[in-house]
Amino acid sequence: MAGRTLDLAKEYNRAVSAFQAGNFVEAEKLCQRLILAKHDFFEPLFLLAIVQTLLGKKNLALSNYDRALSMRPDHADAHYNRGFTLQGLNRLDEALASFDRALAVKPDYVEALCNRGLTLQELNRSDEALASFDRALVVKPDYAEAFCNRGVTLQKLKRLDEALASYDRALAVKPDYAEAFCNRGVALQELKRLDEALASYDRALSLRPDYVEALNNRGGTLKGLNRFEEALASYDRALSVQPEYADALYNRGTILQKQKRFDEALQSYDRALAVNADHAYALGEAADCAMKLCDWDRRTRFAAELKVHISEKKSVISPFLLLGYSDDPALQLQCAKQYRQARIPALPQPLWNGSIYRHDKIRIAYLTADFRNHPLSYLTAELFELHDRKRFEMIGISFSADDHSAIRKRIVVAFDEFHEVRAKSDKEIAQFLSDRQVDIAIDLMGYTQESRTGIFVHRPAPLQVSYMGFPATMGADFIDYIIADAMVLPFAQQPYYTEKIAHLPDCYWVIDSKRKIAASAPTRQEAGLPPDAFVFCCFNNNWKITPTVFDVWTRLLHQVEGGVLWLLWDNESTERNLRMQAQRRGIDPSRLVFAKRLSPDEHMARHRLADLVLDTLPYNAHTITSDALWMGLPVVTCKGEAFAGRVAASLLHAAGVPELIASSLDEYQALALKLARDPVLLAQTKAKVVRNRDTYPLFNTERFTRHLESAYTTMWETWQRGEVSKSFSVEPVA
Repeated sequence: MAGRTLDLAKEYNRAVSAFQAGNFVEAEKLCQRLILAKHDFFEPLFLLAIVQTLLGKKNLALSNYDRALSMRPDHADAHYNRGFTLQGLNRLDEALASFDRALAVKPDYVEALCNRGLTLQELNRSDEALASFDRALVVKPDYAEAFCNRGVTLQKLKRLDEALASYDRALAVKPDYAEAFCNRGVALQELKRLDEALASYDRALSLRPDYVEALNNRGGTLKGLNRFEEALASYDRALSVQPEYADALYNRGTILQKQKRFDEALQSYDRALAVNADHAYALGEAADCAMKLCDWDRRTRFAAELKVHISEKKSVISPFLLLGYSDDPALQLQCAKQYRQARIPALPQPLWNGSIYRHDKIRIAYLTADFRNHPLSYLTAELFELHDRKRFEMIGISFSADDHSAIRKRIVVAFDEFHEVRAKSDKEIAQFLSDRQVDIAIDLMGYTQESRTGIFVHRPAPLQVSYMGFPATMGADFIDYIIADAMVLPFAQQPYYTEKIAHLPDCYWVIDSKRKIAASAPTRQEAGLPPDAFVFCCFNNNWKITPTVFDVWTRLLHQVEGGVLWLLWDNESTERNLRMQAQRRGIDPSRLVFAKRLSPDEHMARHRLADLVLDTLPYNAHTITSDALWMGLPVVTCKGEAFAGRVAASLLHAAGVPELIASSLDEYQALALKLARDPVLLAQTKAKVVRNRDTYPLFNTERFTRHLESAYTTMWETWQRGEVSKSFSVEPVA
């Protein structure tokens, strides 16, 4: 009997030696042999479970932990390791219970406290996770891993400065802790301290050159610094280490998109989806590339997939992207709500505490990244100049660097205060607005590129308003109102908007009546246009062109002999695809003429070369319509179902030419054809557009400003009375 016990002990020691040497397969075999010889031998059963976890046999391991614990119910290490295995199986509630059992046996078990915290973190119980890490640090004050994990939790809670301090504590204990440097970089990135973030990632990579997460995150920081080629190289380095790294493939696609290399970007997204069909963001960005390429075969497939993915919550889709695919307001609302929940999670403590400010003037802040050489600035500059300074105090908040453009300089001096806050975090900007006791914060961007919606989730102002930048609902409880008009957003669509609707009387769109126009326009020959051809024009971004609308346009070209279609040039691939689509429809591709991008004043002047503007659907020409009407050029539109597809109709109505609004694409085609074939009617229509500039409300910026101020005042008075926000219409000034 004694000899057999000695043999078991030797065999167990051999299993331990194999385990310590990393020979897990051999250790597994030895443990299994021991258990066959002695069914109640705890030590090899426990070791077997550990080895099987490391071999990826987690369900077998779990069964063996349970057998081991039936022998020794109070074995803290077995409970701990069982919890670790359950973590790997994503059975988080059970893992938490196992860690708690381990701690009931051994309250100062720091590894169990730390992993318990990680489990709570995964369960989105961040406050409890933080408490667990703090308990571990009481037991072991120099526990670097607990400091690092604590930092991740603080980051999730948006307590970024504290997170940074926690990572620094981890690094003070363990200076070669690559994970802490990487996580520190993420916190610095969120704080908009991009150069420091880059340095932190580089430190992580000096310790672990093949650290793919650090390479991936480093690429995001370089993207934020507009160092796109370096960002691409960083993603490519990550992919050379781990070719099937879906997030790096996705992020690589975003850089290629920035560079308008849409074909390559689409390939990168396709690879990401091949690796991970459930990637949260890749499908939406792939659909965006197909749209921008005018790859209509792919676009048609994506249109169906987007609807399914939103309805079934399979992907996070950009609400702005969806506007180019669908005019279903219910789907737009669902998309916006899902995007907001995924990208901009709610915060527990709003900055505004419900108090009512009492200022001599209503304090208004306009926030955007577009106070630069951008269409928004050319539209809004005069509005800012015309605001009544006796009643309103105006603050400009810019997320973009000074581009030294004339329009930027004009806008800066139009405000009472102007602040460039690009390098500040969302919370810092929100805190500034709160400290200044801003009454109304106006988001001029919504869910568009470079927006900083995270500022508004902090609720820095009692009234937060969406205007101009995003023609749809934001699906967010932190935006109180959307400024619109009865044409673009009838009150009947209120069920599809989380914001209350504020109707302006004429049109919600603002125009700068001081808009500069180049003294001379190019000739048709210089613009590449035939001298005597009828020129149908659409200077919309190419992504707004759908196959359905293009069908109408090519039918018009068949009916108007020698007519040409003048489009804005974006990139070679898109031009090639549009010419191919024309040829498929029996139109000589040379009848598509592409206009290069020019300075704003030169662009305005060249409108004189066109005869008629053709609008797009489901996303209308917005700025393009107002530009054309300012230049006396008629625009034919078809009124859509949702806000983005009704803007041109609103502009035309306010310009006094509602006869240019069609209610169906058949009517749209017939109207455009009638104008193209009847030179007298077209001349009369052009003359009317020019004449109405001086008399109709679209071009009366002073009148518009008074209406907008009336809307702000109504919002402010409702709040001052302690009433909840409600939809309303502004009465027109006399």
